[in-house]
Amino acid sequence: MDEIPLRLPLVLDGATGSALLRRGMPAGVCTEQWVLQHPQTLLELQRSYVDAGANVLLAPTFGANAVRLKAHGRADAVADDNRRLVDLTRQAAGGKALVAGDLAPTGKRILPFGSISFERLVEIYTQQAAALEEAGVDLYVIETMTTMAEARAAVLAVRSVSRKPVWVTFTCDDEGRTPHGTDVLAALIVMQGMGVSAFGINCSEGPAVVARQLERLTPYASVPLIAKPSAGLPDAQGVYPYTAADFAAAVPAMAKAGVRLFGGCCGAGAEVIAALRRAVDGVDFSAFTPPEHDPDVIPCASETEARFITPDVDVGETIECTPDLLEDILEAEEDCPQGALKIAILEEDDLALFAENQYAVKDALCLWSDVPELLEGALRVYQGRAFWDGTGELEPDFLDAMRKKYGLVLL
Repeated sequence: MDEIPLRLPLVLDGATGSALLRRGMPAGVCTEQWVLQHPQTLLELQRSYVDAGANVLLAPTFGANAVRLKAHGRADAVADDNRRLVDLTRQAAGGKALVAGDLAPTGKRILPFGSISFERLVEIYTQQAAALEEAGVDLYVIETMTTMAEARAAVLAVRSVSRKPVWVTFTCDDEGRTPHGTDVLAALIVMQGMGVSAFGINCSEGPAVVARQLERLTPYASVPLIAKPSAGLPDAQGVYPYTAADFAAAVPAMAKAGVRLFGGCCGAGAEVIAALRRAVDGVDFSAFTPPEHDPDVIPCASETEARFITPDVDVGETIECTPDLLEDILEAEEDCPQGALKIAILEEDDLALFAENQYAVKDALCLWSDVPELLEGALRVYQGRAFWDGTGELEPDFLDAMRKKYGLVLL
């Protein structure tokens, strides 16, 4: 967080999409195109957030990736739309707030359950991230994530073009699960392993739900947490159930849980941001001490589940990548009580087999190879946070690079 030229805590902005709809944007249109055709509407909205005390504005680039723009016949407008939208938000900020490039879900799922490869997903996000970097954003917010694959692809994409701060938020239900079943605790473990600057929850209904889920993350968080709840679902008259007072009332509990970035999502207008500003200013953050982390409890994660190992974890029999890999994974997790398994990547063909079946892993995973390129290939396609048991002959510098890039846990 040292790269951010403002001290924590920070207040973020409020709703964009729902606010634009209330200001006349028709439902179903291309938001990015409509904003560019009605720039004054966005400027007035974002200036209201700055006036309310927001330190950070998210540029309205939520859907400005090639997949979403293609649906509106604008696939070739990625670079231009991102540049122009960032320029508008910079005007609104007026030097009083940071401008964040906003990357959001494409809506695509990777193989075998979707139609897109993980590498193609990285390419899509890289195109948008490069456009945002060229536009001069101060930082990146990867928000409203529902799958680990999209979040990981977006982080890798941003990191390939920029060293600026990256914040990531997922959306979840009141049980802490995304619409595709990922536990937000698993998401925290993977994202902070990949080096994000902050992690949190956005677009989840109500401050109380978000506060409760963030409290689950506190014992394992080594980065500042973000809280950007929605104001709920509006009634027939367009009134949202959660008020500015509700948002402000949740600030002390959120602050105690480690939240240092506060904002609002759908339905949260300037009055919410003003209330958050007052509440945040009234909290003595120096009174909170970071939680102590037990060095013998090591967080790992699969694509959907958080798992914890100890330095002497038993990985059982090594699993090789054969056409029976799926059955081998399921059998190992059912029959072996140690809570961890080890998969060896021995040749190039193993990577495709592993990528196709990695979703079945729920326990902590030890990935092993004596070929650096193969181990990195496996880490890249594994949508979790794996560990290395120290039994190979790979160079320490290479393993450290894998730790920093993919979150590889080194035992």
